[in-house]
Amino acid sequence: MSVNARWIACATILFALPLSLRADTLYLRDGTRVQGELLTVRNGTIEFEERRGFGGGRTLRFDRNEVMRIEFDDRGTVNNNDNNTNTSLGGRPSGMRERQVIVSADVPFNDTGVDVRAGQTVYFAAQGEVRWGKDRRDGPEGEKNSPPNPGRPMPNRSAAALIGRIGTGSDMFYIGSDTGPIRVRSSGRLFLGVNDDYLQDNTGNFRVVVYY
Repeated sequence: MSVNARWIACATILFALPLSLRADTLYLRDGTRVQGELLTVRNGTIEFEERRGFGGGRTLRFDRNEVMRIEFDDRGTVNNNDNNTNTSLGGRPSGMRERQVIVSADVPFNDTGVDVRAGQTVYFAAQGEVRWGKDRRDGPEGEKNSPPNPGRPMPNRSAAALIGRIGTGSDMFYIGSDTGPIRVRSSGRLFLGVNDDYLQDNTGNFRVVVYY
């Protein structure tokens, strides 16, 4: 292969690469924008892997007060040709409000900042992975073939799965990786957590978009 041919091949790869990469975007209060991947939120510190093009990046740490918002690159829209209306991925109706939430694995229930009413339909889009014990790590769907455990918030649901709760009571529901509609039974503040009975050794988080 000639030098020019090699250069053209490399250039083609480099120009095509950004089109295939997915990146979260972190916005700081000072106006700085950083693209990469959220790693964890722990003890008030956000760890974010900055993506600096071809060749990797670096891990940055910010105080939560420095961060204005984080946008996750896991959403999009598709056109429903049957009724000529726009629906978001997962069959959600268009025009819903949305809130991005970090669900830390070591927090019993994370406040979403979203208030819901009884009978309201809510959708969730979750990604990420949590580590909840030695050699144990799972996504929002939780542990496969998980045995019941009476100590968990939802004993008969998979360990480490994403779950929801309305208010401070016992009205809990399973979410997992399901993107379909969930009709809540109570009115109040929406909280999200991890279905585990021992949180002290947990690390990682789920990144969840709540559509309501």
